[in-house]
Amino acid sequence: MLAEAKAILADLVAFPTVSADGNLDMIAYVAARLEAVGARVEVLPSACGAKANLFATLGPEGNGGLVLSGHSDVVPVADQPWSSDPFRVVERDGRLYGRGTCDMKGFLAAVLAMLPRLAQAARHRPIHVAVTHDEEVGCIGAGHLVEALSARGIRPAMVLVGEPTEMRVVDGHKGCNEYTVRFDGLEGHGSAPDLGVNAVEYAVRYAARLIELRADLKARAPEGCPFDPPWTTLNIGALQGGSVHNVIAPRARCDWEMRPVQPGDVEFVKAELTRLCEEDLLPAMRAVHAGSAIETEIVGEVAGLEPRRENAARDLVAGITGANGADLVAYGTEAGLFQGLGADVVICGPGSIEQAHKADEFVSVAQLSRCLDLLDGIARVFR
Repeated sequence: MLAEAKAILADLVAFPTVSADGNLDMIAYVAARLEAVGARVEVLPSACGAKANLFATLGPEGNGGLVLSGHSDVVPVADQPWSSDPFRVVERDGRLYGRGTCDMKGFLAAVLAMLPRLAQAARHRPIHVAVTHDEEVGCIGAGHLVEALSARGIRPAMVLVGEPTEMRVVDGHKGCNEYTVRFDGLEGHGSAPDLGVNAVEYAVRYAARLIELRADLKARAPEGCPFDPPWTTLNIGALQGGSVHNVIAPRARCDWEMRPVQPGDVEFVKAELTRLCEEDLLPAMRAVHAGSAIETEIVGEVAGLEPRRENAARDLVAGITGANGADLVAYGTEAGLFQGLGADVVICGPGSIEQAHKADEFVSVAQLSRCLDLLDGIARVFR
């Protein structure tokens, strides 16, 4: 079975499913393997038509059962110092190198390798396989998939999201909200700054307010919050604008993210930024140029995974792996979206998040083997 998983992983990595590009060839490959074991497969195209989600079912129709979920997209390899072709799996020293081996085609390869056993096990309860697009750019595909499942009244009881956790059991993480804010001002000569609207300056003032809000969010940390740090965090990822020294910058852009520990913090931050723009920045900009504008694009607002006392998915995976308890992680996943569907959700998969997104990304053979053991255990429980 391990040899089969390695071969499938090599096939999956060979599909260059960078988020900016399509994933249809990989989806077709996964669909063919699922159909070969009798799964009922549905491919759900994205609005652009270049990408798709896949949702497949082994076993009976109806609610309940388990979803094995992973995303198909990977991050870019441009400007990374890879020591081998990133879209060809290379095995060295017990490690399988290649883009996506860790995040998260290793898990998907293990699922596909175990399909014959999973198909035999899904006699009384369904086992579903979900493969989504655009996780890396805001969990867009999973959001659409959850909407589709909800509209059709499909209610799985449990979901296992195979993000890399080094096969640790994880039952909670913060949300992840990402925004791009664009500032449009008025170009002019640098010698007469009062005659223009310098978009960079207003973007800086916006960014400064984000930095100030960090202290407020620390003070709002809920008592007993299990996350580390136990408050909502803000990060400014990029601040761009202008071209040369002596031209008033007509446009600027601020990319930032927020990782909330509670929904109220999102509302608080949005209200503060709306107040800043509507009562301070925009009036000052439009006093010089009526066409000035500040526009916010929601790149993604991904729900966190709330740790819960009762969680059948966590207990199932912990029982098979022998884990004593569950962990929390700082990074975001699609798990919270599935929790919003009413399912019990756990995160557990091969590889370490420390290798994700980096040059020479890898998953160890030992981790892949442990994932196969977990899936075999699930098959035995369901049988």
